[in-house]
Amino acid sequence: MALSIGIVGLPNVGKSTLFNSLLKRQQALCANYPFATIEPNVGVVAVPDARLDKLFEITSTPGVGAHTPGVCIKTPAVCKFVDIAGLAPNAHKGEGLGNKFLSHIREVEVILHLVRAFKDENIIRAGSVDPEKDIELINTELILKDIETVQKMLGTRSKRVETVAETNALKEILEHLNSGILLYNVKLTEGALELCQNISLLTLKPQVVVFNTDENIPTPGVCISAKLENELSSLSEEDQKEYLKQLGIEKSGLDKVIAKCYELLGYKNFFTAGPKEVRAWQFIGGMTAQECAGVIHTDFEKNFIAADVVDWKDFVEEKGWKNCKDKGLVRLEGRGYLMRDGDVVLFRVNTR
Repeated sequence: MALSIGIVGLPNVGKSTLFNSLLKRQQALCANYPFATIEPNVGVVAVPDARLDKLFEITSTPGVGAHTPGVCIKTPAVCKFVDIAGLAPNAHKGEGLGNKFLSHIREVEVILHLVRAFKDENIIRAGSVDPEKDIELINTELILKDIETVQKMLGTRSKRVETVAETNALKEILEHLNSGILLYNVKLTEGALELCQNISLLTLKPQVVVFNTDENIPTPGVCISAKLENELSSLSEEDQKEYLKQLGIEKSGLDKVIAKCYELLGYKNFFTAGPKEVRAWQFIGGMTAQECAGVIHTDFEKNFIAADVVDWKDFVEEKGWKNCKDKGLVRLEGRGYLMRDGDVVLFRVNTR
């Protein structure tokens, strides 16, 4: 499981600058953690989590967690950013790279809508001079594409026998779209919501609007400086923290975006901490221990028996599994246990 975020925006809003910084981060990450083949329009970056760092300090300490000094590695959860083809008016009709643009959006969980809010007379501005109008333009293209999809389905269904409930659901969806409303912002009936999910309507996806600003321009909402992110991507993790500290910034813009997407989608992290690896794993709030075991490997979910669970703070304070067990801080949980953010887990599975 890896959170996938699609970057969209009009031409010249800073998408290329932002994505290049993501690729630099990816190169640094891949130097330490091998991944399968990565598509050219995908940037894979680590999800920042200070808890993972603290767990690693404990587990990798000789005589405390690791059996052999230097053996333990730290593996963060990752986030995939997909650079989606630039949008042009009438993309829903296939103009520009419209069809490619729209197909890529279907593959991501959340849309990062990058909006230009920086001043640079040397860069031609596409769209209007009003960021809100630019947001409206992209949303209109998504709505128009969904209208086209629903209308085609209604036309097809009229030629064959379908349930009245399905037809009514399509009409309900179309009514909202014709009103210019994103389906994500609408409380749909159960039938309409299920149908939207089945046909992957674009406007059902949550959006995070991100303003690409000059370093000193205050803007409401989530802000990022693609230029600054590009500078940070060339620095080590420690140097990044020092540079941000000098600028009076607590977190980089990308880290804020990832945190916002986690919050929006209900993503959380649990951890595994053994002598060879300390790792963060993503899950969605409400998932059971058995389901989370499947995040690691499908066989773990299938052959799940139970899970040893301890809070990460206790794990750090007591310096590992042994002391936590001796003090009764490790809980034995069954398959129905709802995983909590920050749980450190050892899954028990049937290996026969």
